Amino acid sequence: MADMATDGSPELDGDDDISDGKHPDPEAQLSKVPIHIVTHASQLPSEFLKPSPERHLVIGFDCEGVDLCRHGTLCIMQLAFPDGIYLVDVIQGGVMLMKACKPALESSYITKVIHDCKRDSEALYFQFGIKLHNVVDTQIAYSLIEEQEGRTRSPDDYISFVGLLADPRYCGVPYLEKQEVRVLLRQDPGYWTYRPLSEQMVRAAADDVCFLLYIYHKMMEKLNERSLWHLAVRGALYSRCFCINDNEYADWPPVPPVPDNLIVEGNAPEEEILSVLNVPHGKMGCVIGRRGASILSVKESCNAEILIGGAKGPPDKVFIIGPVKQVRKAEAILRGKMLETY
Repeated sequence: MADMATDGSPELDGDDDISDGKHPDPEAQLSKVPIHIVTHASQLPSEFLKPSPERHLVIGFDCEGVDLCRHGTLCIMQLAFPDGIYLVDVIQGGVMLMKACKPALESSYITKVIHDCKRDSEALYFQFGIKLHNVVDTQIAYSLIEEQEGRTRSPDDYISFVGLLADPRYCGVPYLEKQEVRVLLRQDPGYWTYRPLSEQMVRAAADDVCFLLYIYHKMMEKLNERSLWHLAVRGALYSRCFCINDNEYADWPPVPPVPDNLIVEGNAPEEEILSVLNVPHGKMGCVIGRRGASILSVKESCNAEILIGGAKGPPDKVFIIGPVKQVRKAEAILRGKMLETY
């Protein structure tokens, strides 16, 4: 993508601001944005460290790590502001730095724009006790806009981040470097643990968040009130889905209720929930089916998202997200498939 300068200083130049709703050329915008390597909380903006109802912030957000999940290692956390990108070095800053970031990541006053939040949220929760809150997941937003505009998708058709960047409606930027980093990660899974950060590592980490605010504003222009509520609810449910614990999410913030204006219209959307289904040990393969055929058939018959932990876990659990009636229908079908395995 564009050339970038690394800078350990928290100073920002702030000449261009995409938070005002204007949409400058994304690649031109990127070339002006400084990148800051953060190893201590003092290098982060004070408005991030001390969330306030007086100043609502919207930031781009992503995480990099080794086998990113509850058991992996979170190495870098990327924060994109309109006037600067901050690469929070979790390896160097450790628990103290993440503790300083916790209020912001859990705050309802700071919107975190992220593409596919599930594993990032899981890593934050199990490694640092952070309950990621108030996310706008661009993967979810993309699907909602497609539905809103009358386009249908198959149950397993999720837009990749590379695909989203390439879509001219949102950004129209090729992301060739992503494939290069994927090759390096396959060759050496510990890629993100090395210090000091190389120029390539800095570039790759920044590239994953540098266009998120631009895409966010484009998407907000398209989403109607109903879709915005769905986006908030699904973002909350996807953030917590792999973070199952003994108290079953009792310590997480409540899911946004259906807004009054949608109820008044007389066609209120149904409440959406997350259900966690336990699968008898050794039976997950039967539930999934050959090449995922069983799960896919359930998705096709129910308007609900069905997720499994896979190799990263959590094992022996199926996560179902969607309207209450559809989730209950999916549960019944999956329970039936489990009974067939005995």
